[in-house]
Amino acid sequence: MFATFVSMCKNKEIRNRILFTLAMLFIFRFGTAITVPGVNTAELLSGADDNSLIAMMNLLGGGGLEQLSIFALGVGPYITASIIIQLLSMDVIPPLTELAKSGATGRKQLDRYTRYLAVVLSFFQGFTMVFSFSKTYPTLLESNAVFAQCFYISTLLTAGSMFLLWIGDRISMKGIGNGVSIIIMAGIVARLPHQFTSAYQTLVGSLDSSAMFGGLLNFGLFILCYVLIMIFVVFMQLAERKIPIQYTSSTVQTRKKDMTYLPLKINSASVIPVIFSSAIMVAPLQIARFFYAEGSDVLVTMTKYLGLTTPISLVIYVILILMFTFFYTKLQVDPEKIAENLGKSGTYIPGIRPGTETKEYITKVLNRITVLGAIGLAFIAVLPHALPLFTALPQSMGLGGTGIIIVVGVAMETVKQLEGQLTQKSYRGFMTR
Repeated sequence: MFATFVSMCKNKEIRNRILFTLAMLFIFRFGTAITVPGVNTAELLSGADDNSLIAMMNLLGGGGLEQLSIFALGVGPYITASIIIQLLSMDVIPPLTELAKSGATGRKQLDRYTRYLAVVLSFFQGFTMVFSFSKTYPTLLESNAVFAQCFYISTLLTAGSMFLLWIGDRISMKGIGNGVSIIIMAGIVARLPHQFTSAYQTLVGSLDSSAMFGGLLNFGLFILCYVLIMIFVVFMQLAERKIPIQYTSSTVQTRKKDMTYLPLKINSASVIPVIFSSAIMVAPLQIARFFYAEGSDVLVTMTKYLGLTTPISLVIYVILILMFTFFYTKLQVDPEKIAENLGKSGTYIPGIRPGTETKEYITKVLNRITVLGAIGLAFIAVLPHALPLFTALPQSMGLGGTGIIIVVGVAMETVKQLEGQLTQKSYRGFMTR
């Protein structure tokens, strides 16, 4: 790992990419501190830790929501829009399906439609969020013209979200990793010190000397849970099923140590199911707050089933993660295309006929390992939410655990891309000598 870091520092192009990424992240964090004009965020700050809706959206927005900054929405609307377009492209709307199958040109057009939809979702989410906050916190808006102020603020939030998306594109082109994922990770990392400080104050800071030992034990359990989550996420990211493959041109039996494999990751969906499931749980509560006052029977019932603070809501959360893991795995890995590529390259799986039989075999293996991956991902995601129900750990740990899953997953993917670029550079240097 240290040798890789030294190699990155010596490589001028990669070093420039890292510096460019850091500069873009500085702009992101600077914008997060800019509050939209005409709001009083004192009440919002005081309720951010107690309101699970605000806390979840604040986590995915990098801490910008609690002070209603211009980047409060983050890149969440774009993520939601991209998944909606992908859903509609799966033989739901024929024109979109044709675009999805028409190569790079079609994908470029789909990305344009995704951005248009992201603008609409950003404005809708911003308007409903500000309007619901104005009902929950009466002194939030300084103007008496509530509707006009909400329209104005939601326009600013939409512009901020689209600007963040532009920053993400620049990072993907001139920086390192996937720009959108890097922005989400940076926002979560920036919130981690606050989460650990709040947990320490909750578990230890308010106790007298007689109860100090028990508080320190709870805080130690808090840290241990985070470490276990990181270990599990690393394991899930690295675990894969290797399917042996052989070339038809090979006339000699290949030795086992020289065997070529087709790797299928146990968790091909990465952390996307956790992000999208969390968004699905949050969105109905946000819309309900647009129509109902805080403490109403409808909101109490919805919080019971969607608030991630009750056993019933956690069961629903697990079901959503399982569903989206299978769905996104199908989007990421296409057994038919893999079988077709194996046939074109003159490669086959020993004991399996090329063509349809190969496709069916890969599908069967993929479904089996995805079951393990989905269960493991659901366990990791639910554990930090479930522990506060049975222990003295704070409810904020659930959100922190979700953030750790996202951070570790994105960090590992980014490091893998960097190592790939280093390997590519070394081969280029070998060829030019």
